[in-house]
Amino acid sequence: MTNPASTILIVDDEIHNRRLLEALLQPEGYRTLTAVNGEDALAATASHQPDLIVLDVMMPGMNGYEVAKLLKASASTASIPIIMVTALDDRGARLAGLDAGVEDFLTKPVDRAELWLRVRNLLRLKSLNDLLQSQSWMLEQKVQARTADLQRFRTAMDFTADSIFLVSRSTMRFVEVNATACKMHGYTRDELLKLGPEHLSTLSRQQLENIYDATIERPGTNDMAESRLKRNDGSIFPVEMHRQALPSDNDWIMVCVIRDITERREVERRLKQLAHYDSLTGLPNRLLFFETLKKSLLQASDGAWKIAVMFIDLDNFKNVNDTFGHAIGDELLVQVSNRLAQCIRIRDTVGRLGGDEFALILNMQDGQQGVIAVANKIHKALAMPFDLNGHEMVITASIGITVHPEDASDPETLIKYADTAMYRAKQAGRNTFRFFTAQMNIDAVARHELETALRKAINNNEFVLHYQPKVFVNTGRIAGLEALLRWQRPGHGLIAPDLFMPALEETGLIVRVGSWVIATACQQIGEWMRSPIGPVQISVNVSGRQFIEGNLEDDVSEELVRNGIPAELLELELTEGSLMENTERTISTLEGLTNRGVQISIDDFGTGYSSLAYLRRFPINKLKIDIAFIRNITTNPDDAAIALTIIRMAHSLKLAVIAEGVETAEQLAYLRHHRCDQIQGYLFSRPLPATEVEQMLRDGKSLPMPPPEKAFPFFGDSLICRSTFVVPGDSSTFEHLVHIYEDDATLMEMLELYILTGLLAGEAAIVIATKAHLAELEEQLTADGVDLNAARAHDQYIPLVADETLERFMKDGMPDDELFASVMLPVLARARRNGRRVRGFGEMVALTWAQGNKEGTAHLETLWNRLCNKQMLTIFCAYPRAGFTVDPAESIAHVCSMHSRVIEV
Repeated sequence: MTNPASTILIVDDEIHNRRLLEALLQPEGYRTLTAVNGEDALAATASHQPDLIVLDVMMPGMNGYEVAKLLKASASTASIPIIMVTALDDRGARLAGLDAGVEDFLTKPVDRAELWLRVRNLLRLKSLNDLLQSQSWMLEQKVQARTADLQRFRTAMDFTADSIFLVSRSTMRFVEVNATACKMHGYTRDELLKLGPEHLSTLSRQQLENIYDATIERPGTNDMAESRLKRNDGSIFPVEMHRQALPSDNDWIMVCVIRDITERREVERRLKQLAHYDSLTGLPNRLLFFETLKKSLLQASDGAWKIAVMFIDLDNFKNVNDTFGHAIGDELLVQVSNRLAQCIRIRDTVGRLGGDEFALILNMQDGQQGVIAVANKIHKALAMPFDLNGHEMVITASIGITVHPEDASDPETLIKYADTAMYRAKQAGRNTFRFFTAQMNIDAVARHELETALRKAINNNEFVLHYQPKVFVNTGRIAGLEALLRWQRPGHGLIAPDLFMPALEETGLIVRVGSWVIATACQQIGEWMRSPIGPVQISVNVSGRQFIEGNLEDDVSEELVRNGIPAELLELELTEGSLMENTERTISTLEGLTNRGVQISIDDFGTGYSSLAYLRRFPINKLKIDIAFIRNITTNPDDAAIALTIIRMAHSLKLAVIAEGVETAEQLAYLRHHRCDQIQGYLFSRPLPATEVEQMLRDGKSLPMPPPEKAFPFFGDSLICRSTFVVPGDSSTFEHLVHIYEDDATLMEMLELYILTGLLAGEAAIVIATKAHLAELEEQLTADGVDLNAARAHDQYIPLVADETLERFMKDGMPDDELFASVMLPVLARARRNGRRVRGFGEMVALTWAQGNKEGTAHLETLWNRLCNKQMLTIFCAYPRAGFTVDPAESIAHVCSMHSRVIEV
């Protein structure tokens, strides 16, 4: 700091501006005075002359220009340097300030470092100016004091952080330089004093003389300009230069204060980089991509070029971040950007618009075929696996394409159309591309209109609830109702949910609508509970976004209290997908709700994860079998098997089962036979308005019980053999699997289900188990309607005793290939003749592994695969706990890895 005791007058009509400047200047040791307008500034200057004035331009009454002119017109205040602060960053404003006599400018908002530097340098220049004037007078009065005065002047200059050069206009030589100037340019003081400014400048001597003469013509002004100077080593660097002309005898001395702005330029370059380029990939960002597209369109309008815009969105990228973390996701984006850059020519452009969205500008001469070639090249490039810190991953992309001039001629429309086409590619199954069409725009407009109408629908209370009964299978009585959303759209009538629910989900409006559904359903429960109808359980569908973006637990709790209803009368239906989003928060919310008594059911079960793991992890009360499996349950063995498996699995976990979409008596008979708990569908009732379902409840409507002869014919001679089951079992086979199924009874039920499911699908079973387990399995199969005698006659059921069978296959710890083949080949041959797959549940492999016979295990597995050539082999491994010769942890890991493993051989 040049003078810690310097006084600075701050003139500004805004108090927060004055306080800000005081806060910036006082820590540097400056004393500050303030004035609220021009009149106060003149009065303050007259009473206590400051060393520098920071002056605002726009003030009521007298503006900054007028104040500056008055101060510069007075001899007593003309030498006070003025920094003008303005929000006007244009040449006219600066010229007006210079004309008024101000020395420097600052642009709002004020940068602290820039303020300090400009104040410091102007105070130094003022001090220097005063000193020069004093020396000029002293030279006239006393020549002999010149040397001492110059030395003091040099010392003062040497303490400045900026370079200072004094140049004689007549000789165009340096007459004085400070130490900073020597260091900045790489010369000694003596070397510089032998040179002139043209030796350091990139300008010629004549150009410098013209600049100096122009400065001399405006005495008292302080010119500021940016230039480039040379160092002694030949390197060039940018500078900010202040020039002022001072008379000296018959000559003029040019005072040049120079600041190295290399760091500032680098900061500006970085800011420009940040403003125009993506910080992660280095590609042009949305702003620069838009500007580049605008220029490309201007150039294309003069020639025969066509401009294609590709909008690229990575498929399922969110799963990468959710599974592996954002660091891996970022690395994937970098590698994708590199591959995209390799797919285009040098005249084309690739940019990242944000997230996992990229865009390309293609300058095309060969029309649509050239664009298709690039799209195929991109898909081929992305098809190669990515190595992401040891994780191998494959990613696909959906691409939307629009072309100038056919589709549009302005950047905004082209990008919008390409985005629209990309979404159509997503709808087409992803990993493909689509060109924009006019119909897409029509669809997009319609979608926008739909979203706008939905927002109005919420505000105008246009949604209503219809209710579809759920019925107990064993009694036929109504078990409860499902609340289903309908939209009473003005001018369109009643709108089905499949026409507007996707839009509610995508826009996030489902959170508000979902809260309304809960509130309305709870209100209806309360009204019926306090009427002769009595308590009725109502289930409402809940979106995954209500867990993530809403406050589901508070919404439900508030409505239960407001309507004074028991929590068990409200049931929430969730899809499997919604459970998997933000799992920890979902579990916490569901646990809070179930602790209050709210019922939880899984809707559309069987179409999503269908995992035992999450059924155990989440607090669930019911499963709803999806209508897709119920529709053909009496005609499609696979659908029948799936429905039966779901019922068995749910009951083993003590969950109730509801079948959706039941429309025929045959479907009901099948579900009743297999002990499904409830059904829901048009067989009983379609969804009804509240008034109609209320009448149904008052009338006590129930489901007619079908006659026994309508029951579904489960098995018979018509079944054909298609595959083979080998189920493991010796005296200790099932003991180890307690870890998986909790108890032996559950395991036995699951094994019986595997066999029964195969028989339902027209498959066969070779059962290798102990006599006790064979008896138990046969008892369960018989109870489920399987005619085992008929199954044996058709080679559909072949029981083998486990210990005896395995003993025949093994000789000295190794499988006997010929004996093994002699027993198994006839069975496999019959399977092949009938075009069957082969599913094997093989205990032999498990036993050899548990005995520590890894060589025998590998041999037996190889033999199995060879015999079952080109058929499907599933190895169900179970280990006895007694007599382990391998590490139990290793065995458990092995059984988990091979459990239900499917090998294509």
